[in-house]
Amino acid sequence: MNMISFDTIKVIKADIAGLSVFASIRQEPLMRAFLALLDASEAGAQAIIGAWGGFMAAFLARQDFARQGSGADSSTWRSAVASLVIHADNEFTRTAEGKNTELSPLLKTLANIDLERLFRIASFDVSGFGFTTADAARKAGLEAAAAHIEAYARALWEAETLAKKSLAEKIAWSGERLSAHIRAKGAGILGQYAAFRWNGTADSASGVSGGRVLHVQPVRNPDPVKLSDLFGYEDQRNVVIANTMRFLEGKAANNLLLYGDRGTGKSATVKAVCNEYAERGLRLVEVHKEIMQIQTIMEELSMRGPRFVIFIDDLSFETTDDSFTGLKALLEGGVEKKPENIVVYATSNRRHFVKEHSIQSDAPRAFDAMQEQLSLADRFGLTVVFTAPDQEEFLSIAERMAERRGLFDTDGRDSPSSSALREKFRENATRWERWFNGRSPRTAAQFVEWVSNGDGFPWE
Repeated sequence: MNMISFDTIKVIKADIAGLSVFASIRQEPLMRAFLALLDASEAGAQAIIGAWGGFMAAFLARQDFARQGSGADSSTWRSAVASLVIHADNEFTRTAEGKNTELSPLLKTLANIDLERLFRIASFDVSGFGFTTADAARKAGLEAAAAHIEAYARALWEAETLAKKSLAEKIAWSGERLSAHIRAKGAGILGQYAAFRWNGTADSASGVSGGRVLHVQPVRNPDPVKLSDLFGYEDQRNVVIANTMRFLEGKAANNLLLYGDRGTGKSATVKAVCNEYAERGLRLVEVHKEIMQIQTIMEELSMRGPRFVIFIDDLSFETTDDSFTGLKALLEGGVEKKPENIVVYATSNRRHFVKEHSIQSDAPRAFDAMQEQLSLADRFGLTVVFTAPDQEEFLSIAERMAERRGLFDTDGRDSPSSSALREKFRENATRWERWFNGRSPRTAAQFVEWVSNGDGFPWE
């Protein structure tokens, strides 16, 4: 627990002021609070008491922010600064993200100078500074305030003492390692989150750099479904997995239409596959039909390094409007080539995307409308069909879900008690699908969830 000199503080303040390529880090709430804390050291004991409270609040907020995403650990001052570095959105990180772009010598030099500065900032002994300021507060007769600051400082010191070097720290201070990480994971929010929603409005943009706006909103609590959570439909999922692997490897891959009955796991399959390969740089962008700004989506995402699955769930149209035509052009047939880092995965319960009441009743127009709809479906390249399971498939799916939840002893499958338990389970599962939503994996999951939370059924 070292005491900090005011000369050391001046050096750190100069490092913060001198940031160029990574200048946006100065605007991060944690760095603003840290700078306010350093400034307060020159303004007397009263000023620094409030500054310490603000700094600790920002420090805790940064830890919570990191937990929400797939971001780096921020449990210590060193790791928090490192996480700011690896998730920075600037000219260096954007250029490093590109697969076919080169960093200029000037950009490399400026970035490396900034990384040296940021390393010194991250190495600043915040806990030692706390003990220094607590001592000053005590000499000014502010005993209670000194005790509070000492408590902050001790907590920081203990965290630093116990913590191992984080992954972010191993990456952040080397321009080469940082470039390689960003190339694999993405820059800015693309490196911190795996799933996004297209919001389509400039005033709610999540990332801005050099006038370039990324109109996506990160999903902070995405559906954690895994491939191992899904049962049945292995052949269909294998098609989606194989196509996604080709896409990640830079090979020719198809846009996919997952078509079939409701509740059969079409959407869950897309989300599970994207979760499976998020660590390889795959990013899911959910696009709602109401804001299907195809041209803007293509322009923005094609400029970024990661590979994107544009996910359109429950695809259908009221009429063959501009979004219908734009989607056709994106899939195939437009003047502009489809970006190689984008595929479209869509789900639908209907083969004909335009609702029937929208189609003109006279025969020639109805035929033309039908051909228009089929031309969109054909452009997906691959259609993966999910049909409702028969009764035995439904019961098998329910049993496998129950085994996963530990609802009966799988080792004693052939024992009389186990057989009776399974027979009763299958009987109730059959009643459940007849009473409620019909046979589907979703219905099976709802039944298993009910059983796992206690006995008793509506028909008893």
